[in-house]
Amino acid sequence: MNEELSERERSILDFLMDEGSLSVSRLSASLGVSTVTVRADLKNLEELGFLERTHGGAVPSFHVSILERLRERRVEKNRIARAAAALVTDGDRIMIEAGTTTALVVRFLTGKRDLHVVTNSALVLTYARCLPGLSVTVTGGEYRRLTESMVGPVALDAIERHNVRLAFVGTDGLSLKRGMTTHLVEGAEIVKAMVARAEISILLADSSKYGRAGFVSVLPLSGVDRVVMDDGLPPTAAEELRAVGIDLILV
Repeated sequence: MNEELSERERSILDFLMDEGSLSVSRLSASLGVSTVTVRADLKNLEELGFLERTHGGAVPSFHVSILERLRERRVEKNRIARAAAALVTDGDRIMIEAGTTTALVVRFLTGKRDLHVVTNSALVLTYARCLPGLSVTVTGGEYRRLTESMVGPVALDAIERHNVRLAFVGTDGLSLKRGMTTHLVEGAEIVKAMVARAEISILLADSSKYGRAGFVSVLPLSGVDRVVMDDGLPPTAAEELRAVGIDLILV
């Protein structure tokens, strides 16, 4: 399975975002390639979680906003997720908060055994289906299609019933001044609950998030035990984070 998208595959996703569903014959004519080639592209995109194949075509797996976020900085997000998955050991109990980077961690858990994941993310289920060594507890709660997440009192109660070694959480923006921030109050509550139930909490964020501030404050950066980002983070920003004691891993 190819993790990096070809120009043709990106075009297919553009068509899907514009039209909602497409037939193989329509894609073949629009892209100027054979139906066999289109089906191979759709198979790869399905394995990557972008779409679901239907009889004679395909539909997006998720809301358009999620599909677009999955496409953004995919190489960097995969590096971050792979590094995070390397921290997981056989027999671990972990929590994964809803997010396009955090959910990718599951894709790199192949080969690990006796893992149990607690999550409020519908994306995690997409990636977990083919991993026999992985058990998943979904929190339940109010479903938010725009974020593919479960939130609210039911989700919080489920999180507070579990204790784990690792919690992987995300953010919409981070900085030394404002810490971790997000756009939704209910998402902030999920992050705080997961951090509280984990022995080690790890923030996963691509470097474009640095310096951004969401509407809602979540935690100071010192509120998590480790931060994993891609090496696109400016050297001065990395120095500032490490100077105040942030355990920063760049990949």
